[in-house]
Amino acid sequence: MFLFLSKLLPLFFYPLGIACILLLVALVMSWKPSRWISLPVALALIVLLLGSNGWVANHLVQSLEQQHIRQTELPTAEAIVILGGATKSAVPPRPAVDLKEQGDRVLYGAKLYREGKAPLVIPAGGRIDWYGGGSSESEDMAQLLEFFGVPPTAIVQEPKSLNTYQNAVNVRQILQERGISRVLLVTSAMHMPRALKIFQRQGIEAIPAPTDFLVTSQEMEELSNSPQATALSLLPDAEQLQQTTKSLKEYLGMFVYYLRGWL
Repeated sequence: MFLFLSKLLPLFFYPLGIACILLLVALVMSWKPSRWISLPVALALIVLLLGSNGWVANHLVQSLEQQHIRQTELPTAEAIVILGGATKSAVPPRPAVDLKEQGDRVLYGAKLYREGKAPLVIPAGGRIDWYGGGSSESEDMAQLLEFFGVPPTAIVQEPKSLNTYQNAVNVRQILQERGISRVLLVTSAMHMPRALKIFQRQGIEAIPAPTDFLVTSQEMEELSNSPQATALSLLPDAEQLQQTTKSLKEYLGMFVYYLRGWL
């Protein structure tokens, strides 16, 4: 039930969900003429305009992504842990495993292995049956890792976890069984602040290795210095709305995980 609610309830706290609720309120108010009916409509418009604003979206994303940028080279470790959320299973009509936007996690994990940063790679993640289905994310990632040159003998899957907390708990068990204490944690830069705290709370010495950066310093500089970029950033954009939503998802996730004692 917690898993279902964790997918359902947050939808009403994101810009699109809030706007829909406000418009529904306006619709109900329209049954009986009221001078206040324009208020929820105006609020819905403001929420959508702010949420789809490039300046707002980029600053929210950057507030998360900039927290664990390394100024020095990544050290070596005993294993590389790659968190799920990066693949779509090879179910018809897909001819093979597909990569999502977060697919950089798999690419970066394979790169770190080939650079000799660790002798073992642990792809972590199951698959929710009613939320896409298909094989576990760990299995999908393992296939891709092999394709990118990681030998099967260097891959240990964690195929049961359905959220970041379960990732950490299940990976800890694998590490304890193998006497491993230090890992490189690979996930999207936006997801890293929450993921790192969860792994550390489990007593795992996790070194952040963020990837999948959505906002670069050059983009932020252009946003500040280019009149054209500034003007475009003020206009509604579906992609920027998605970036804002992803950022709010992380902050909301931190709050919920903190309440549950997982951080």
